Amino acid sequence: MAQIYISLGSNVEREHNVKQGLISLAKAFELPFAQLTLSSLFECEAIGFNGPAFYNMVIAIKCRQSVEQVASMLREIEFSHGRDHKAKKFSPRTLDLDLLLYDNLVIEQPVQIPRDEITKNAFVLWPLSQVAPELAHPVLPQNYRDLWQSYNKTSQQLSIVANCW
Repeated sequence: MAQIYISLGSNVEREHNVKQGLISLAKAFELPFAQLTLSSLFECEAIGFNGPAFYNMVIAIKCRQSVEQVASMLREIEFSHGRDHKAKKFSPRTLDLDLLLYDNLVIEQPVQIPRDEITKNAFVLWPLSQVAPELAHPVLPQNYRDLWQSYNKTSQQLSIVANCW
C-alpha cells in the first residue's frame, strides 16, 4: 500500500465543501472516515489573486491505487463538487485537491511529486508538518517538521479554525 498526502482547499462555501470533500475522499478510497489522518483546518488569504479566504488542510491516506489513478480520482472529485473544467490557476475554488506526495516518488508526470507548493506555501507545509512531522522530503534533506520550523512565517498568514466535521 502507498502512503499519500493530499492538500484540500476551498474558498467557495468553505465549510460545506471541506466536509463534502472529506466524505468524497473516504468514499473514493473505500475507507471509513476515521481512517483518514487529518491536519488541523487552516484559514489563509487567497494567494495569487484577490478573492475570499481559503480553508486548507492536508489528509494522509494509505491506498492501493497508482499515482495515475489517484490523480484522476482527485480531479473527478473536484469536478463532482462544482469545479469548473476551465478554471484558471489563480481563481476561487469550490474544492481543490492536490496530490502532494506518493510514497517517496519523485516524478513530473502525470503530476508533479513532490508537489512544489510544499516548500513554498504555508497553507501546505504547516498542515503537512502536522500529519507527517518526521517524514523526510524525498528531495530535500529535511523532515516536514524542520522545514516548517525554518519557514518564513511572516510571508503568509495562517490561522487554525475550528474543525467543521
